[in-house]
Amino acid sequence: MVIFVKVIETMIDRITKYLRSADRDYTFSIIIPSWNNLPYLKNCMESLALHSSLPHQVIVVVNEGTDGTLEWLKEPVMDHVDLIHSPQNMGICHGVNLGRTLVKAGYIIYMNDDMYVLPGWDTALYAAIRKIGTQMFMLSATMIEPVETGNNCVVVKDYGSDLESFDREKLLHEYKALQKSDWMGSTWPPVVLHRDLWDMVGGFSTEFSPGMYSDPDLSCKLLQTGVRHFLGVGSSLVYHFGSKSTRRIKKNQGRKTFMSKWGISSRVFRKEFLKMGKNYSGPLPEPDQSIRNHPFNRLKRFFQ
Repeated sequence: MVIFVKVIETMIDRITKYLRSADRDYTFSIIIPSWNNLPYLKNCMESLALHSSLPHQVIVVVNEGTDGTLEWLKEPVMDHVDLIHSPQNMGICHGVNLGRTLVKAGYIIYMNDDMYVLPGWDTALYAAIRKIGTQMFMLSATMIEPVETGNNCVVVKDYGSDLESFDREKLLHEYKALQKSDWMGSTWPPVVLHRDLWDMVGGFSTEFSPGMYSDPDLSCKLLQTGVRHFLGVGSSLVYHFGSKSTRRIKKNQGRKTFMSKWGISSRVFRKEFLKMGKNYSGPLPEPDQSIRNHPFNRLKRFFQ
């Protein structure tokens, strides 16, 4: 039953916010941008309902929603979900930043709509937060993906590349055996950070809109702010079908934008600064600024 419904017409042309969740102590506010991807969004939302143990606020940012997404979210059974609707695709950067305006919890999670969370995903993240003992952190859950992409932070195991081939029962039977050691270099979603830290760095940088390379850029901003805990939690698992929305959009030149902004390539930043994929060994050391003058980076800047 809806406790209250508050519809806000914003100053941003034609964007509408629906604030419908109850006021309570939420552990996480989960922001999910979705662009005409209703079957995967339903699958994601079902997993959150079935496999979450902590109280969460869910905020769905609906881009267009012409496939029935908006109508589905307005059904009475979904009246606990907050949502933002834009009749045009805002992309990830603008969408998640707008989602922040409805956040009620102390911690923000950004998650893709083509993810399926597994039991214990949220308690593992919260346990890691409590163990770190500071709000200066960025955490990631660990993705299970069906194909090898060269990302050494994921577990590669094929339970289906789309919903039609998704073997949910087999995944739920085997996922515990797929847990891995905690790893360095949090940057990929699902990510969690304190909302004050999110605000301090200004969320996603919109020069990366619609979103390519916005993830490592956020990590770089946090590193510059003094964050040294970039932890991937090996026992917090989500299945990721992979790029069900991004393959449909015209991608920004995020690689070049990152190089121009930070003076290093994203690859070097992830490898040399974040130590991405290595076993977690605690907070990062102070960054070696001489990496910015690595010959590889000077060459890359020259040819931009």
